[in-house]
Amino acid sequence: MTERTTYLLVDGENIDATLGQSVLGRRPDPHERPRWNVLLDFAEQEWQQPAKGLFFLAVQETLPMSFVQALLAMGYTPVPLQGEGKVVDIAIQRTAEALRDRDDDVMLVSHDGDFAPQMTALAGNGRRLGLVAFGEFIATSLRQVPGIETFDLEYEVGAFTSRLPRVRVISIDEFDPAQFL
Repeated sequence: MTERTTYLLVDGENIDATLGQSVLGRRPDPHERPRWNVLLDFAEQEWQQPAKGLFFLAVQETLPMSFVQALLAMGYTPVPLQGEGKVVDIAIQRTAEALRDRDDDVMLVSHDGDFAPQMTALAGNGRRLGLVAFGEFIATSLRQVPGIETFDLEYEVGAFTSRLPRVRVISIDEFDPAQFL
C-alpha cells in the first residue's frame, strides 16, 4: 500500500488579493506576504503525511523567475499559466477533478467559492479535505463542503511574521484582553 499524499493547491493570487484588499487595504509589502514554506510544513504536520505543494500563478509575457526559484527552493511545484480567462481557477478546478481518481487528500488555499463544486465532488471515501484561508473571508459555498476542515492562514498555520490588522469573531475561550490593552 502506498502512502497517502496531501495535495496542497495554492491560489496565490486569491490569497494575495484578499490580504491586500480586505485585510491591509493596500498592496502588501514583501515582508507582509505569507511564508509559503510554513504553509507546506503545516500541511505535512497537520495530517502527518507528505504534502505536494502546487502553486498556481498567472503569468503575462515573462516568468517571474525569482519567485519561481523561491517556490522551487521551498519544495513547491510552480504551475505558471497563461491564456484567456481565469487561468488559475481553471487549472485548480481541473486539478481537483483529476484528483478524484486518486486516494490522496486535498488542501485548498483560497477563499474562492468557484472551487466548491470540485471540492464537494472530492468529499467522502475516506479522503480528507482542508481549506486554508483567512477565516472571515471564506466563501459560504466552501464552508458547506461536506467534511471540510478549515485552517486560518494566520492564526493556525502561522504563515505571517507579524500580526495582521484583522477584525474577527473571537471565541470566549480564546479571548485575551491583553491583545486589546
